[in-house]
Amino acid sequence: MFNLGHSRSRTAGDHFLLTPDTFIRSPFPGMRNAVAIVHVSPAAGAGFTQYTAEMAADGLLGHAAAQRFFYVLEGSVSLVAEGRRYTLNANGYAYIPEDLEHSITSAQPAKLAVIEKKYQVLDGVEAPALLVGDETKVASTALNGDEDLQVRALLPGDTAFDFAVNTMSYKPGAALSQTEIHVMEHGLLMMTGGGIYKLADQWYPVTAGDFIYMAPYCPQWFGALGKEPAKYLIYKDWNRHPLA
Repeated sequence: MFNLGHSRSRTAGDHFLLTPDTFIRSPFPGMRNAVAIVHVSPAAGAGFTQYTAEMAADGLLGHAAAQRFFYVLEGSVSLVAEGRRYTLNANGYAYIPEDLEHSITSAQPAKLAVIEKKYQVLDGVEAPALLVGDETKVASTALNGDEDLQVRALLPGDTAFDFAVNTMSYKPGAALSQTEIHVMEHGLLMMTGGGIYKLADQWYPVTAGDFIYMAPYCPQWFGALGKEPAKYLIYKDWNRHPLA
């Protein structure tokens, strides 16, 4: 039954919350047996594109005209790059440099979180190489010493990378220690659990499957609620001067 136009989705000048009931699916050129849910892109003023790719059996993600990061949310995919085949299951991820020929295929249905961004060259620094990993094997660290809030950095922190992707896990009741305001923009996909996100002067209930975009300088804070841990995948641009 239609819910008379009601949705938790909200858009504002420096942020938006998108909930699954408002998602629209469409294929990209080069995709086969796959569709994309585009959460944010330069059309919204962002410096990157983030989407969820839903791949059916015999699916193909298609070409990227930018560096690409993907994280396997469900199922399993094959990545072929530099003459080697990698099998990535749920929690597996890969960083693919700009202009590196590759293919991402699915034998059975799979779901990926995909981030694409034009690489920002830094003089004297070599661009990063192909990287394949498994989030469950990445060491976690307590954020600001809070053992109830764990961060896993999925990409190295060196200046070769012009963006970061982390997972953040909160035990029920855990929260950020401060309202953050900074120059970096974020794309955030809720993976499990839920809680309350404060964006600018608004408070939003959020749950698994929601997507949040935060523009530079958007005030932001999160606290986990419920009986299960909350976890999200978060993107930020960094390692480059704001004037670059």
